[in-house]
Amino acid sequence: MRKSGLLAASLGLTIVACGGDIDTATNGGEAGASGGSRMNVVEQRGQLICGVDGGIPGFSFLDDTGSYSGLDVDVCRAVAAAVFGDADAVEYRRLDSTERFTALAGGEVDMLSRNTTWTISRDTSVGLEFAPTTFYDGQGMMVRTDSGITTLEDFEGLAVCVETGTTTELNLTDQMRQLNVDFEPVVFQDADAAYAAYDEGRCEGMTSDKSQLIARQSTLPDPDAHMLLEVTMSKEPLGPATLNNDSTWFDVVKWVTFGLMQAEEFGITSENIDSFEGSEDPNIARFLGEEGTLGSDMGLPNDFMYQVISQVGNYAEIYDRNLGSGSQFNLERGQNALWTDGGLLYSPPFR
Repeated sequence: MRKSGLLAASLGLTIVACGGDIDTATNGGEAGASGGSRMNVVEQRGQLICGVDGGIPGFSFLDDTGSYSGLDVDVCRAVAAAVFGDADAVEYRRLDSTERFTALAGGEVDMLSRNTTWTISRDTSVGLEFAPTTFYDGQGMMVRTDSGITTLEDFEGLAVCVETGTTTELNLTDQMRQLNVDFEPVVFQDADAAYAAYDEGRCEGMTSDKSQLIARQSTLPDPDAHMLLEVTMSKEPLGPATLNNDSTWFDVVKWVTFGLMQAEEFGITSENIDSFEGSEDPNIARFLGEEGTLGSDMGLPNDFMYQVISQVGNYAEIYDRNLGSGSQFNLERGQNALWTDGGLLYSPPFR
């Protein structure tokens, strides 16, 4: 593997002063009001702090050995590889749904990669900046297979467990209101508590993103005793997020994420990437940093995507090992396929 110009991204960027007032709305915590970027803070710390859920297999899951894995985790690792040339230069911070935005705004984390839905209010009034969607999902409902429940209308007078502070809670209320179904919402701040309550029978249904329901179903004592209804209540574009008004840092997260998709489109994987060195295709040469200054133009080493793909893999590799054929879920790509394969994943040009 080639060695990255570690911390070369600091060239041309203003170092944040230690003193002065903190402007969390603009820069988040340690990035001061003097106009410095979160990029400076991350570089000087020498480690990325990434906000994750930590309890969803396939997306971000902390196992018994203390190791994190999942699609969201790999996005964190990809950003660390781009900035430091080291995908392991990450500290993961577990955040529940009610504290994630406060933690980002207060500078406790540098970015979120925590199954967060892109909405207009979060993009504006909440002050988030959403990087490309890494998983297109929809809200579903899980019930017991012997419950006799087959539609949302069957929840008349019944209870549904839901995590508060989420689009899920709002979508559930909207759907039931439209259907004129009088149900009882049982809300929890923590997802673990919500699923535990559902498993104990305190509610007849559990609602969340379908991908999360499938992942959590696999952790229940008897997964086969539960099923997902044939219903989709919403659009849930999930992806990483940073704070508004910091284009330097946002550009890094955004283009690293796009790069995972573009590498798949080029056919570049962690296994064959070295065979593309010296490519006569100028698009690939620019992508791998052998030509041009795409990396240094945004404060990264020019070979930042080489580091990302060689250490973490392209989007297909990430998807397959966490959610697809290489995982316990074996989920079809569907909407999460490349645009060339009928999906929604599409990267602007690297030029």
